[in-house]
Amino acid sequence: MNTLHKTLPLAASFLAALLIVLAPYRAWALFGSITVADEIEMGKKFDNTIRAQIGFVDDPEIVAYVKEVVDRVGTALPPQPWSIHSAVVFNDSMNAFAVPGGYIYIFTGLILNVDNEDELAAVIGHELAHVTERHVAKRMDQMRFISIASLAGMVAGVLIGSKGGGQTTNAIGQAVATTSMAGAQSAFLMYTRENERDADQVGINYLTKSGYNPDAMPKTFELMNKLRWYMSSDSIPSYLSTHPGLDERISYLRDRIRRMPAEVVAREYHKDKFLRIQTLVRARMSNADTALSYYNNKPKAEMLCLDHAGKGIVLERLKRVSQAEHEFETALACGANDPLVLRESGIFYFNKGDFAKAGPYLQKAAIMNPRDAMSLFFTARLMAERKDYKAAISTMERVVREVPEDSEVRFHLGRMYGESGNLFDAHLQLSYAGLYGRDKKNMRFHMDKAKSLAGTEEQKKRLGALQKATNERFDEGPQAERRNP
Repeated sequence: MNTLHKTLPLAASFLAALLIVLAPYRAWALFGSITVADEIEMGKKFDNTIRAQIGFVDDPEIVAYVKEVVDRVGTALPPQPWSIHSAVVFNDSMNAFAVPGGYIYIFTGLILNVDNEDELAAVIGHELAHVTERHVAKRMDQMRFISIASLAGMVAGVLIGSKGGGQTTNAIGQAVATTSMAGAQSAFLMYTRENERDADQVGINYLTKSGYNPDAMPKTFELMNKLRWYMSSDSIPSYLSTHPGLDERISYLRDRIRRMPAEVVAREYHKDKFLRIQTLVRARMSNADTALSYYNNKPKAEMLCLDHAGKGIVLERLKRVSQAEHEFETALACGANDPLVLRESGIFYFNKGDFAKAGPYLQKAAIMNPRDAMSLFFTARLMAERKDYKAAISTMERVVREVPEDSEVRFHLGRMYGESGNLFDAHLQLSYAGLYGRDKKNMRFHMDKAKSLAGTEEQKKRLGALQKATNERFDEGPQAERRNP
């Protein structure tokens, strides 16, 4: 089970997604207004398309935590015609964005660079305000004279700012945005500034109402301004591009906070859980050399058990296995009851091939945190190594219920079914692996094999569910169903 999916350049990814989503609205652009139903449809299509283009984190510890923060801020929202959906994007940019229909995306670079949960929640509150105030729909209504391609190019350009992409990728993004805005940039930017002021005002209300310290919002914007001056030009927080005028907005927010009750402004920042998630992001998803430098420069007296596990993860990534093992042993010596330390230690020993040592750590981690799909995933694989296919399949099915769209989970489940002699379910799961891995060739191959093996009504029903998921994922309609009866 990977902690992230493969990624394509952000410029091409966002542009492709937006063109696909906005193409059906050419008629609307001339003759009508966008409705809530339109926004819901656009959000679903954008999410489906973008998931196939950029890297999404699927470590359940990280995903569940971000969802928890989003849901907490979401409790402050007025009743909405849609549910709020969150996802974590694997990208070093200090960024987050929301799209119509209640979809919000948090970049790993944002988690890595803020200092606490309140600051993360501040950005989430601001983004959810864009959604609840329907800023995108309103802007689209007011910008009918701008072509679909131009609008897509604008948004694709300003959403790039990828630290991992380097100077070339950043330059491409700027060129895309600049060229697209040639005809109507002044109207677009003016409206954007109005949106941002509105999102700040509404967002800080959400932040405060959900129990966070409101001062986290201007502090986060100040941090972004600070990073502007010492980060290289290809890693400037892209939030500065998509959310202009921070200096004026910080001043406005500070003025509002001065009028709030003292007990609200004095709220303690939420750090403990956040720092655990930040450790995972740093160790697994940031530049390995930079992460190792962070741990090497941290005073020994301040190194926590989880820090040693994080350093172990980084050293394993750098192929320094003996040093990594020392760090995991140090982490276990003081954190033997920390499920995250146990999980990461178990994964290390599994990858090292020491299954006897990996098993107890993974099993204990799964017992302490039954919904940790990562621990269950490796536990199931250990069971399969021992040829205990019944237990392995049962455990991996639990993982599927937690992360149903993980291609690697489906792949290993398919292999387990195959090795146990259940060929129908083997091909069915391998077809799902191809579906969620965007591998049409393998998906079709295993789907055809499953069809040839389907002998019961239940099996045919499950094939129907697979076909429906395929049509939705690849945007295939009734014609596709007739091609694949």
